[in-house]
Amino acid sequence: MSEKPRERPGLPWIEIGFTLLGCAFLAALVLAIPALRHAAVAAVHGETSEVRHQIKSLGAGGPLILVGLGVIHSVIPYPAEIVNAAAGFAYGFFGGLGIVSIGWMISAVICYWFGTGVARPLLDRWFGTERFEHFEHMVERGGVTLLIALRLLPIVPFSLISAAAGAAHVPFGRYCWTTAIGFLPITALAVYLGTRLEGIRFTDPAVIGAIVGVVLLLVVANWIIRRSGASEDPPASPGT
Repeated sequence: MSEKPRERPGLPWIEIGFTLLGCAFLAALVLAIPALRHAAVAAVHGETSEVRHQIKSLGAGGPLILVGLGVIHSVIPYPAEIVNAAAGFAYGFFGGLGIVSIGWMISAVICYWFGTGVARPLLDRWFGTERFEHFEHMVERGGVTLLIALRLLPIVPFSLISAAAGAAHVPFGRYCWTTAIGFLPITALAVYLGTRLEGIRFTDPAVIGAIVGVVLLLVVANWIIRRSGASEDPPASPGT
């Protein structure tokens, strides 16, 4: 007796609907709050001074702008170092680091949820099929060490790795602590440099030490990825 052909699973329309509503909510939030809108536009265009201005103009509401920018990053990629440096400039090292860490973790959880609950066609369209599959396979076979190492490399998009971890069904607890450990070093450096923006000197021993430390972490991360055999280049695809 011949076996019946397997039916293709249907699209999870409920998850897709919630995802689209979430994106619409973020867009409405940005449009409704002028300071957040201006800060988001400035962040996308790399205008650190304007991001700082919008943060300072809100006074006590400034931390909410920083957290909001972290949340927006889950759907609109931009250089995270801009927000980190602005946070350091406005609130000092420990205050700025604490605020942006909350924003980045919220962004990481949102992207992880996208990866676990959103239909694969949406993720493929968002990141590119070959590119997303490449990172998903890396996460699946790399384990804890690779999850941390990938976070140390600034060239690897934060949201891409987060969504790939969700799609690869990385346990949520493991995902959270490896994300926190992985993004902390480079985030801390950007926040620290932000605290010295007005009179930064690259001959400052503290600045030199911080940069050397991060460079060493990058070298180690690159070595871990290559040693794990997960550094094969993904197939070329349009827009990658």
